[in-house]
Amino acid sequence: MVSLTHSDIPSSPILHPLTTPKFSSPALVRAFPKTPTLTCTSRNNPNPKPKPTPSKRPAMDGRKPTSKNRRRSSYGTSRRSILKKTFSQEQVTFTAPIPDDPVVGIIGGGMAGLICALNLEKRGVRSTVFDTGVHGLGGRMGTRIIDPQPLLFDHAAQFFTVSDPRFSELVGGWMEKGLVRHWQGTVGELEVGGHFVPLPPSPPRYVGVSGMRLLSDSLLTEARMVNVVRPCWISKLEPFNGMWYLSENGKPCGHFDAIIIAHNGKCANRLLASSGLPLIARQMKRLELSSIWALLAAFDDPLPIPSNENGFPFEGAFVKGVNSISWMANNTKKLLGSSSDGPNCWTFLSTAAYGKQNKVPQENIPSATAEKVKAGMLEGVEVALGLAKGSLQRPLYTRVQLWGAALPTNTPGIPCIFDPHGRAGICGDWLLGSNLESAALSGMALADHIEMALNCEPEIRLSIKGLVFDSITVAMQIADYFQSGGVHPDEYAVGLQNEFQPIEGEDIGQFPGLESETQGNEAEEYQLTR
Repeated sequence: MVSLTHSDIPSSPILHPLTTPKFSSPALVRAFPKTPTLTCTSRNNPNPKPKPTPSKRPAMDGRKPTSKNRRRSSYGTSRRSILKKTFSQEQVTFTAPIPDDPVVGIIGGGMAGLICALNLEKRGVRSTVFDTGVHGLGGRMGTRIIDPQPLLFDHAAQFFTVSDPRFSELVGGWMEKGLVRHWQGTVGELEVGGHFVPLPPSPPRYVGVSGMRLLSDSLLTEARMVNVVRPCWISKLEPFNGMWYLSENGKPCGHFDAIIIAHNGKCANRLLASSGLPLIARQMKRLELSSIWALLAAFDDPLPIPSNENGFPFEGAFVKGVNSISWMANNTKKLLGSSSDGPNCWTFLSTAAYGKQNKVPQENIPSATAEKVKAGMLEGVEVALGLAKGSLQRPLYTRVQLWGAALPTNTPGIPCIFDPHGRAGICGDWLLGSNLESAALSGMALADHIEMALNCEPEIRLSIKGLVFDSITVAMQIADYFQSGGVHPDEYAVGLQNEFQPIEGEDIGQFPGLESETQGNEAEEYQLTR
């Protein structure tokens, strides 16, 4: 995905946990209005007799989950129907003890989900990652390899920068393993007519050595406690007997002591609409996303692109003043360097406005729309480069892809969300603003929450009373919650009531630290996400 990070969001995020009233307080009713509660208790009673619910779909009442004879929602489920389900569903409350060897289900195999799984393993917690990727893991850390040439394209995340010390340590490990390297090519801003202004080389820009997907696929190579299931599209979450049961179109996919939602957009909204997690679902529904088209194009000859003052043509450019193009990059030069004498593979990313104007279901793009988008974006390339209309060489290969959930336009500005009632959490780059670094930090924060909930010494929290709450401190609070047997769980909720703030930035997102020479000391940030 292409994404943004608000300039006001700190690189070292601070968590401010909800301190909602206890059950005995009348204010609790005000905090959670009209939210029915379903309690899932002991695991020793797998078949309690359900209460009759005439003429309506049965509520989640502890029976063994089944998808038989249920009416499945179609692709075209309306936003209104999803909202109605989201705001009227019962709240699940688990009271069964957490086992000594818990297993966590993670839905989404992008950067946030993978980093969360790795950090859980470091703390001795097993997990299973479910991902829809056919070609590999990584979500929007995608790389297309087209045989037989082969042609190589990063078709979402183009590069990333580092500003947080925790992420810096992670990236340092990737460099030692040969997974990432510095992108030394010239990157800048390209204005209509071919006027190019280079960006300074600092901060360093990082890319996957052989594409961004290799990085994501390599993250779990040494993992021993992480199971990966793909391609798998989890379509239902059901609470039963103190655990979460996951399924894909009626096919059971396992049961888990806690679940993590590590993706977003309409699919996540449909998944949560009848999950028994109305507070998490409500926060997810507050997220607003834009759409971005990606055009992959390979050319036999180099494009007539501007050079910097040293005579080196640019390898990447943020495009200004063109409706259909916001970014263009030469993947061949970026990933293979000057050693390649094959076709020149370019990735072009559209503006959010162009994405909105040409929005269609990304799972089934009509041929006419694909041709229209391709023609419009290639014309945009000509305008950006100052070429005459129709003079751009004909590409030998093209492919368009719509990232329907590309850019967040608002954010709660908190690393993760956690519902102690339902033992469920959310991680993802959008919680902090949206970039690769934010995704990693979010995954780390949620893993800390879950692990500390099982192993933290209660006395530790006493020594930090009165300090500003960061992610570890909140995790300690959650640990106390589980160790106390679930008394007053609302005191340990994180992010369930945080308000969202608008994000201002470029259509393609923001990268911490990049600023044009023409912008002086003004802090402009760019980021194409994972």
